[in-house]
Amino acid sequence: MSVTRKDVEHIAKLARLVCNESELESLTVEMNHILAHMEKLNELNTDNVEPLSSPVEAVNIFREDEHRQSIPTEYALKNAPDKDDSFFRVPKVINID
Repeated sequence: MSVTRKDVEHIAKLARLVCNESELESLTVEMNHILAHMEKLNELNTDNVEPLSSPVEAVNIFREDEHRQSIPTEYALKNAPDKDDSFFRVPKVINID
């Protein structure tokens, strides 16, 4: 499989990229090199390889929840740049027009 310049122009348009002539040529060559590497992977015999859902063979280790004392509110707010009674005061982040 190879990628044509027209394919690269279409991909660039979908990605909302503006490319000049030399960039289009370079991207066409680079994408074809990438696809050539992918084709090489297709040559591998994977008949006896089981599908992998995760490269790490770890299982979730759950623990029982335990009730612990939290830090006092005064201590949590001690270095807060802005506070209101027992709450952190933060800048507004949502604008409703």
